[in-house]
Amino acid sequence: MFSTDYQNIADEALMALVGKKDQRAFSELYDRYADRLVNYFYRMLWKDREKAQDFMHDLFAKLINKPELYDESRNFKTWLFSIANNMCKNEYRKHEVRKNTSYEIRHDVKGESGNETIAAMDKSAFTEKLDDVLGALDEVKRTTFIMRYREELSIKEISDVMECSEGTVKSRLFYTLKILNEKLKVFEGIGAAVLVLQLIL
Repeated sequence: MFSTDYQNIADEALMALVGKKDQRAFSELYDRYADRLVNYFYRMLWKDREKAQDFMHDLFAKLINKPELYDESRNFKTWLFSIANNMCKNEYRKHEVRKNTSYEIRHDVKGESGNETIAAMDKSAFTEKLDDVLGALDEVKRTTFIMRYREELSIKEISDVMECSEGTVKSRLFYTLKILNEKLKVFEGIGAAVLVLQLIL
C-alpha cells in the first residue's frame, strides 16, 4: 500500500494538505517549525518561555483552524514569520511602557581597568549586556536583527516578512551592528565582524 513520505513534501504542499484536514501534514509542519517559533517568540517577548510557548501554540491553532488564511502565493516560511511578527507587534502595543522599564539600558557598566580585554570578561556578562542593548533598540531594528542572526532568515526572506526592500533590510542591519558595536565598547577588541560571529554561534 502506497504511503506518503511527508518529510519530503514542501512546506507549501503540506499547508495545502492541512486545508484538506490532513493531520499528518499538520504534524510535519509542527515538527519543522515549533521549536524555531518558540525560540523566536522567546527572544522577541522579553525571554518569557511560557509566553513563547503560548504564542507558538496560538499560531499553530490558527493554522489548523483557519488554513484558508495562508496566502498560497507566498513562501510558507516567510508567511509564517510574518504572522509571528504581527503577533509580537500586537503584544508590544499592550506593553508600550516596556521601553522605559524592562529594557532600559544600564549605563553603569564600567571596566575594572583600562586594559581589560574580551578574554578577561565573563561571557555571561557579555550576553547580558548584549540582550540589554538589543532590547533597547526600536522594534524594527531588533526584529530585523533577530530574524537574520538568530533565526537565520535570508535578506530576501526578511524583506518579504517585513514588506520592505532588500536594501532597507541591509541598511537596518548595518546601523544595528553599528549601534551594538558602540554600546559594547566596554568589551574591548570586538569589531563588528567578530561581534557577528559571537551572536550567531
